[in-house]
Amino acid sequence: MPSDTTELEALAVRLEASPDFRVLRAVAPPERLDALPDGARVGVYLDLETTGLDHRADRVIELGLVRFAYDLDNGTVLGMLDDYSGLEDPGRPLPPEITRLTGIDDAMLAGQRIDDGRVQALLEGASVVIAHNARFDRPFAEARLPAFADVHWACSLRDVAWRDEGFESSGLQALVMASGGFFEGHRAVEDCYAGVYLLARPLPRSGERALAALRRNALRRDVRVWAVGSPFDTKDLLKARGYRWNPDARVWWCDVPEDALDEELAWLRDQVYAGRLPRLPHLSYDARSRYSLRVAEAPT
Repeated sequence: MPSDTTELEALAVRLEASPDFRVLRAVAPPERLDALPDGARVGVYLDLETTGLDHRADRVIELGLVRFAYDLDNGTVLGMLDDYSGLEDPGRPLPPEITRLTGIDDAMLAGQRIDDGRVQALLEGASVVIAHNARFDRPFAEARLPAFADVHWACSLRDVAWRDEGFESSGLQALVMASGGFFEGHRAVEDCYAGVYLLARPLPRSGERALAALRRNALRRDVRVWAVGSPFDTKDLLKARGYRWNPDARVWWCDVPEDALDEELAWLRDQVYAGRLPRLPHLSYDARSRYSLRVAEAPT
């Protein structure tokens, strides 16, 4: 069996030339840079492991960060400036399912604490923090370290139109595999390496770098619209349109680009409110608060 990397790569290239095989390469940490290149911007990719799904009751147990440089003009990832992986003792035993999922156990966490100073240093000067499902990660991150509330956020799950680019799934592992890579998931910094790997690649249909597409979508202003008092028999119509149900406030809501608000209100008038549009509450926001709890799911 060949053991030399060059020989193995030659075999991989031969396999790739055949329509009967696909080759997946292990995701490696991005190339490390000694300094920020002239004119480059800084991004931070973040991943968390937690004791559960409820940001009000559960705690962060692992934080991974990758600070990277990118070209503002075309979204090219230029390399990694720094990375960090830290564990934190939640002060209570881990649920068994979390240990099974992550491989982290109580003994690994005992007495551990995330280094706040290191985290703040990685965030310094960053133009954006990115997570795969920022709607989950941002509330946990802000609860643990308020500095995360003062930066723009983007989501590599929602801010790239993966399905329009031909991907069947938007899960991180599935996207990386469809892009020719693989990694061991559910440890925070390894997930960050995988996220940066994914954003560095050109999208298969548009040819645009995934990071450029993400930035363009993240920079938009959105409006959250609540369809207050919508008739019960329009619920399937609203759901098909992309509205989500808030069971506590008993209201359907949806996010639309700010420049599409008039079109959305016209649709609600004609399809939901029988031609007479009531005064509907709505809230405009951008990447400074997107995916945070400051953009409420119920009207105030």
